[in-house]
Amino acid sequence: MSSAEWHARIESAGEVAGAGFLITPRKVLTCAHVVHRAAADTLTVTFTERPGAPAVPARVVADGGWGGSATDLGDLAVLELAHEVPVAPAALAPVGDAHAHRSDRPRKLVVYGFPVGFDEGTLAEYRITATQLLNREWIQLEAWQPGGQPLAPGFSGAAVTLADTGEVVGMVTAAAGDRGVHNGRMMPVEVMARYWPDLAGLVPTADHRTADRARLRELVERAVREGLDDDPGAPARRVRLYEAARGPLDPDAPDEGFDSLWSAALFVLCEVDGADAAATVARFTAHVESMFQASVETAAAPDWSPILVDLQHSGAGDGHVRVEVSAYSGGRRHPVGSDTVPQAGLRAYVQDRIEAAFRYLTPGCDELIAFALPRDWIDLPVDRWASAPDDDTPLGCVYPLVVTDQARRRASVRHQLTRAWNRLDSAPGARVHRVECGGPEEPRRLRIRLRQDDACLAGFAGAPGVPRTRPHFDTSLNAPAPMVVWSREGCVGGPDEPCAGGDGCAGKTFLDELDTCLSRVPPAELPRRVLALREEADAEDGHWAHDIQLLWDDPRVFTDPHGGPPAHTHSPVA
Repeated sequence: MSSAEWHARIESAGEVAGAGFLITPRKVLTCAHVVHRAAADTLTVTFTERPGAPAVPARVVADGGWGGSATDLGDLAVLELAHEVPVAPAALAPVGDAHAHRSDRPRKLVVYGFPVGFDEGTLAEYRITATQLLNREWIQLEAWQPGGQPLAPGFSGAAVTLADTGEVVGMVTAAAGDRGVHNGRMMPVEVMARYWPDLAGLVPTADHRTADRARLRELVERAVREGLDDDPGAPARRVRLYEAARGPLDPDAPDEGFDSLWSAALFVLCEVDGADAAATVARFTAHVESMFQASVETAAAPDWSPILVDLQHSGAGDGHVRVEVSAYSGGRRHPVGSDTVPQAGLRAYVQDRIEAAFRYLTPGCDELIAFALPRDWIDLPVDRWASAPDDDTPLGCVYPLVVTDQARRRASVRHQLTRAWNRLDSAPGARVHRVECGGPEEPRRLRIRLRQDDACLAGFAGAPGVPRTRPHFDTSLNAPAPMVVWSREGCVGGPDEPCAGGDGCAGKTFLDELDTCLSRVPPAELPRRVLALREEADAEDGHWAHDIQLLWDDPRVFTDPHGGPPAHTHSPVA
């Protein structure tokens, strides 16, 4: 209850008329008898749990048809505020939760009202007398204990909440009326929804666990507070969040999408039911968490100490590879090993030299494994190589691992990339420029787009070898884009049957998930975030990031300002 800022005091011409509660960012519910005598333009709403916040003008936009008598039905009014307020709306409980008994005791209910002498508000503790609906309209309330705060004028319109969760089960509509009698009536949420149908979409189903509802609500509140739902890409992202979370039997997202992250979360809680409802909520919650992955990390941006593995065509035939391994630490490059090895022994050689390279790194530093590859090898699944002879855990699931392109080793390209990374240091996230399957933009236009100041990350729906996207991939590397991401098993539609990039396209799914997971991650953090995705994918069959490849190219990480040994002949970054 301490954080329930949605409790409202209803005023008419400056006088307290009753209570209410915020149900959407701009709607407040109260009793019709609280506002029926208020003159036009005199209604205001104050959120007393926000000290100093000004009263907000309001008007009645809907009611339950109340006739004016204490026994008349439909004592409900909906107020619309003059503007949205920065307050998280009340959470409704599933129908029937007020009736649930635990350990043979009724559930404690709490009411927050404004009786005479308590303009700042006061609490009353109640419970229901029985589950029976009186006149199909009300549930009787009785005091939790003798001598407690009785219901009185000023409590009308107050939310009746579960003491343990803070969720709303109904609204106070009447007190007993007799001195010394501590009971009253509430209109339960299912009856309120009968009079105002819009409320039905805010009542969660009983198939979701209380803890799951609370966790999702907490995350959504935090995301809204931190401004993670107010960027131009938010409407499309909300739909992708739901589509990525929903099970095969869950309803489709509404055609009009979701007007806020709140509405998307409420759709999950209120429209998804059945045996798999909890799993859908868990997946949606995980996706919301990914929106502010960077925000919950308190550590400073990594000070990368890379180990560079340089693989090149040997010139000694297809069966051999030229390998050079270096470690970078303290502003110096430390040569570790250089040889021409047969392909059959390549992985073992790399394992051994990476292990040796760690001896040159500062203990506890942010290690980074970088593979410099010829462009025709850029799709090599080096992240799936075993991390050690006696450990088959993929290398990319143990360390942050990226690839770089040897064709970008020219000083002019390094200069351009350094300038781009100096700009990206202040970027709040790695915004994805999508290169879609269906009708990708002309390569020359893509080059212009990637050379603009707000360019950051090029995301590809197809792998580099797909003929229709190969020119676009080359353009991204030549631009040069600081970061490029793709899936080695992305869309593979052929030239005779080009993919339109619609629903069911593996490339579209990859880009949708990529945008959701990376758009809020600072560019410097990207290798660490991709490491986490690879770990998730390794533990889950069919995970969208199973074959993710990250080209991440910050020349400043590979500098050698203090001199030191000469660079390897073939090093693309030294």
